[in-house]
Amino acid sequence: SATSGAAERQGIVHRLDANTTGAMVVAKSEHAYSRLKRAFKERTVDKRYHALVQGHPDPLRGTVDAPIDRHPAGDGRFAVVAGGKESVTHYDTVEAFRAASLLDIKLETGRTHQIRVHMSALRHPCVGDMMYGADPTLAARLGVSRQWLHAVSLAFEHPVTGEWMTFTTDYPDDLAHALKVVGEESR
Repeated sequence: SATSGAAERQGIVHRLDANTTGAMVVAKSEHAYSRLKRAFKERTVDKRYHALVQGHPDPLRGTVDAPIDRHPAGDGRFAVVAGGKESVTHYDTVEAFRAASLLDIKLETGRTHQIRVHMSALRHPCVGDMMYGADPTLAARLGVSRQWLHAVSLAFEHPVTGEWMTFTTDYPDDLAHALKVVGEESR
């Protein structure tokens, strides 16, 4: 197994936020680790997420290009901050419900809490994301106790063969349930 990085994170090429579910890449060799690390750094990895956000973003499809850094409050949150790290999020509405919208999100950069911060900055936080201003009443109604955010797919060149590989993953039960309820409410 790869020895790069901290011992407890051997082979882990990238991370998902706490309470975000979905696809992850773990390298099984030193060679694969360095190739994959580079692919993430050079942004040649296609990272797609689905997010259920409150309300309806306007426009329904767009790009958020806003720098992110630690929130001045120093409480573990991140925020859009002048002079922060370049952060680019592309989003597209898959389905609009009465209370929320399901978005397909393509990340160009991979900052900590990026999608959560950018959606909150648009005033459409991820459902259940109390840290970034979500409505606790809506979250409770949909049975969500964390941000509704899932890494649906990862696509990249295989570090050895060079073949383009795509990995997808289904919504976990709690997120699937919330989506069902929000859909039923919209009928």
